[in-house]
Amino acid sequence: MRVLLAEDDAASRRILAAQLRQLDLEVKEAEDGLAAWVAFQTAKPDLVITDWMMPNVAGPELCRRIRNCAASSYTYIIILTALDRKQGYLEGMNAGADDFVTKPINIGELSARLKVAQRILSLQSHVSKLEGLLPICPQCKKIRTPLGKWEAVESYIMKHSDALFSHGICPECYKLQIQPQLDELKKRDR
Repeated sequence: MRVLLAEDDAASRRILAAQLRQLDLEVKEAEDGLAAWVAFQTAKPDLVITDWMMPNVAGPELCRRIRNCAASSYTYIIILTALDRKQGYLEGMNAGADDFVTKPINIGELSARLKVAQRILSLQSHVSKLEGLLPICPQCKKIRTPLGKWEAVESYIMKHSDALFSHGICPECYKLQIQPQLDELKKRDR
């Protein structure tokens, strides 16, 4: 699992990153919320562990930014804080966090929470694959969109990806469909 760790205290960040790596996680570190936001956009981590209080962009704001961006897959977010659990819990969860851990961090507890994160991400991935199934008409080859509208395959794919299309006719279709039409036109012109 790819983890982005945002913690402004360098010593705490190094210690936690080392502990996460011992759990066989791939860890990218960020020294503040702004660096974490930039790293998130390029690294597309599965999990973000963010400190609550950081310079530039605080943990809850980082959560909101992550939730407001159009990501192709779900990112699980854990907020770390030295604040009283009751004081910050609702604010953190309302900002988009999935979990909330108070400092000092108990690595056993965090490990258990990471297993929950892995299960949720696995289920989310499974659901995304099922949602990725596109109903297609066997006759006209149009796709039924999530809104129930039928749309040409090329049009749908170009709207939902970076793919572009150019058209050509394969030799078999030319022989079966185009050549007979050309032959018929030649007969009429004689």
